[in-house]
Amino acid sequence: MVDALLAPTRLGDIPLANRIVMAPMTRDRAGPGDVPTDLMVEYYAQRASAGMIVTEGVQPSPAGKGYWRTPGIHSAEQVAGWRKVADAVHARGGRIVMQLMHCGRVVVPANRGFDSDVIAPSPIPCPVPVPGPDGTPQPCAEPRAIAGDEFPALLAEYAAAARNAIAAGMDGVELHCASGYLINQFLNPASNLRSDDYGGPPENRIRFPVAVLRALAEAIGPGRVGLRISPGNPYNGMAPTDPAATFVPFLQAASPLGLAYCHVVDMGLEGLDTLAMVRSAFGGAVIANNNLKPASAAALLAEGRAEAVSFGRAFIANPDLVERIAADAPLAKPDYTLLYTGEERGYTDYPTIGAGEPT
Repeated sequence: MVDALLAPTRLGDIPLANRIVMAPMTRDRAGPGDVPTDLMVEYYAQRASAGMIVTEGVQPSPAGKGYWRTPGIHSAEQVAGWRKVADAVHARGGRIVMQLMHCGRVVVPANRGFDSDVIAPSPIPCPVPVPGPDGTPQPCAEPRAIAGDEFPALLAEYAAAARNAIAAGMDGVELHCASGYLINQFLNPASNLRSDDYGGPPENRIRFPVAVLRALAEAIGPGRVGLRISPGNPYNGMAPTDPAATFVPFLQAASPLGLAYCHVVDMGLEGLDTLAMVRSAFGGAVIANNNLKPASAAALLAEGRAEAVSFGRAFIANPDLVERIAADAPLAKPDYTLLYTGEERGYTDYPTIGAGEPT
């Protein structure tokens, strides 16, 4: 049954050797200036047998940074660092797209190392503490509301980040519309109390997210642009109620853009078949995610509910996940104490199937 996972496919303009996607995962290993390090090059290259890698969330601008040691894509040094990553993945036959993640209000200022505005749809702080530089959770800063005349500049920042990603050798970009970050903050009524054209009913709350997707598509071509959503996810203070009321019109508005894919975190919501909702509203390819096992992932493909599937935690401890699935080999388990610290430990030191036993 796993043969379905190993079959090639195409997401927009991006060809995949198999349908196993590495999901985006923050790992906090960027260097000074939020530049990717040689350790990050090794980490991504080790996992290049994935049909496609989606990078960790990358801030499109200084204001987009909220977490400690996350990488950016807005300086020449960052572009050069990501070029090393993309070249290493491509040298091993892989594909890699960059997730663009603007944290919006989910910011601990001490994590930045520089002064920059904390911005959001409305001046409502994220109610959930976020780890600071030493890993201890700290309250998030109070954001200021984005002014109406700032939207063109924000769109330009996203478009510039996408062009920088392509200049760095990436195969495309994925817009992070999930998990309570800036795009999700516009979509969700818990964080968007605006009374202008960008707030209120769903057709207004989706306006900026759709405009960002359009700006990305115009910058690098729609076939190299994907989006990630997690309808009903309460993470970072989102309201999980009635996600279909927002996400159906959002996906219907995004669909005519001809995007490469929609990456769906299926929260297993009671009373809502999330993948079916996405299928009905979005005309493009679907990547399914969340707590999948090889068998359940293969079943989704066989049933036509998705074109590809993504794994996160399984790729942490199994850089050769594709080979292990193909061989029906046991999977190693990650050391969760080293997710965000430890440098090479818990990052690049997990053995492949031929080099050691699963831990």
